[in-house]
Amino acid sequence: MPTQTAMDEYNAALRQGLKEKAELEAAGKKANPAVLDELVPDVAAEMTRDLGLMEIPSERIIGTKSAGRITAFTPHFRPLLEANSEFASKWVSLCDAHLSSTGIRDPISCYEYLGNFYVQEGNKRVSVLRHFGATRIPATVRRVLPAPSDDPRIQAYYEFLDFFKATKLYTVQYRRPADYGRLLSYLGKKPGEPWTEGEIRTFKAYFQYFQDAFNAINTRGADVLPEEALLHWLQLYPYTDLGKLTAPELKKTLSSVWEDVLSSSRPDTVKVETKVDGEKPNIITRIISPGLEHLNVAFVYQLTPATSGWALGHEEGAEYLQKSLGDRVTVRSYYGANTTEDALYAIKEAVKDGAQVVFTTAPPLRRATLKAAAEYPKVHFLNCSVDQPYSSIRSYYGRVYEGKFVTGAIAGAMAQDDRIGYIASYPIYGVPASINAFALGAQLTNPRAQVELRWTCVKGNPQADLFADGIRVISNRDTPVQSRMYLDFCSYGTYQLSDLGGLIPLASPVWVWGKFYEAVAQKLLSGAWKNDKTQAKNYWLGMDSGVIDLNLSEKLPEGVRTMAMILQKALAAGKLDPFRRKITAQDGSVKSDGSRSLPPDEILHMDWLCSNVIGSIPTVQELLPMSIPMVQELGIHRETIPMEKEGLGHEDIDRIR
Repeated sequence: MPTQTAMDEYNAALRQGLKEKAELEAAGKKANPAVLDELVPDVAAEMTRDLGLMEIPSERIIGTKSAGRITAFTPHFRPLLEANSEFASKWVSLCDAHLSSTGIRDPISCYEYLGNFYVQEGNKRVSVLRHFGATRIPATVRRVLPAPSDDPRIQAYYEFLDFFKATKLYTVQYRRPADYGRLLSYLGKKPGEPWTEGEIRTFKAYFQYFQDAFNAINTRGADVLPEEALLHWLQLYPYTDLGKLTAPELKKTLSSVWEDVLSSSRPDTVKVETKVDGEKPNIITRIISPGLEHLNVAFVYQLTPATSGWALGHEEGAEYLQKSLGDRVTVRSYYGANTTEDALYAIKEAVKDGAQVVFTTAPPLRRATLKAAAEYPKVHFLNCSVDQPYSSIRSYYGRVYEGKFVTGAIAGAMAQDDRIGYIASYPIYGVPASINAFALGAQLTNPRAQVELRWTCVKGNPQADLFADGIRVISNRDTPVQSRMYLDFCSYGTYQLSDLGGLIPLASPVWVWGKFYEAVAQKLLSGAWKNDKTQAKNYWLGMDSGVIDLNLSEKLPEGVRTMAMILQKALAAGKLDPFRRKITAQDGSVKSDGSRSLPPDEILHMDWLCSNVIGSIPTVQELLPMSIPMVQELGIHRETIPMEKEGLGHEDIDRIR
């Protein structure tokens, strides 16, 4: 005979179930468990694998194999049938067994699909055990494998299978490719490396601790998983801190980066801006954001202007800012930020010196910039990189492809045999756009032009290889500053091999960072800076802003020079769009029919090459070891590469153009 205690427990569970059902229906959501047969109607034998008996996390039990009894439960397996029903009687008997010395011994039978479990037999056991807070439930499991596809969730699941082999953990279920690799790198583990029992227990405890902090903060039910939040947190804090921080301290650290957690979990919120945003202040905005009398600006560098052309370009930008705004700004520079720790120290020194806006001038400084932004929310931080999904800092870069279009047209006019060489740096955001724009520019002046592509990030000597192949006109990396010396060196820009074996400079895009720095400072001083902390903003600036300019060699034939100047003027005025034309890719697909302009986001994320480009984008396996960190940071397929603990070395900075 059922005990009164078991009956009371059923009535309590029923009240919770009816409440859950009412709340779900009011929100327009399904009020019963999910059904695997509806998700995967035809489960073939070759799609399944027996996993045997194991303990599964009860929170991952989200549905049933078939739809037979789902009306008896809520999605959390709380009961919904009346207390005098046969169902309730069986539930109460199981409850009695659970409360007795016997306990519920029989394992449930279930299917696993995409990391979640669907009960075939044992629904009421799940309901009783979850009512009493069981975190693990014994189960005989059969896995259902999804068909491989390009769906990020499916790709992530197949990465989970490798993770599971090493860990036997269902605790984390990522939705994006490479996230398991990132997690392993932050934990100091290699893919496929088995975990010890101690490591498994520690991770379970640490993750539960983090999950509790996550649940305390995520009160509005944002569409972000605790494991996704953990990945962002681990960019800024060591894994071992989960064993050192108190619960309030952990919640504080997570709260400080919460907006970034949200924005980084939703890549679609990244807004590519082609101009420095702002609005003309009216009476209301002047009251809310009245602007500043004076602005303290800091620049943080990995190297020095004497040792790095990249640093020199930004230093010239800082000098331009000081000269253009005079005593309205104070500009200070901080050098030697070669590691995250050094960079964070430099940033803290800048803030201590009164910096109100900090420009970190290279992609590897991103991590330190994120840490500083969490610590100093009132300071404006901008990092020189691209496609960064963080709302606490903004990124900025140049649309070099516009300059490459013009130099491509010059190369097409100067090449005598229709063959042109192109030396690219890394397969990172914006580089395929530059290659394609160059190839289209070459076709503008020579419809037969073929661009032979080489890379500095793989084995070989690109320039020597191209010259050995008989190619006489080459596009190399772009000049970092407006000074003509880099162009005249012919190790930068587009140049030609003369009949006597010498190199003749032709032209190169150049970076004019001062234009951007002046625009940002003006917006901050006037009060027109939009302080939107809900969306990640990436500035991608071109000739119309003055950030990208063009150096033309005095050795260019006059007609070619005149053509280049006409193209440059049209680009700057917005009257010429390199990609508004019919474009066919190497695989024969039509990427544009010429009836529309490609949006900035589509150009930035190009991962294909035009039909007149001979060569390919290198795979991860082809990259030199020293090149991998840069591709991890900004690569067009960076989600497929596990993250390293630190960013790239400073020796790579001058090769990213």
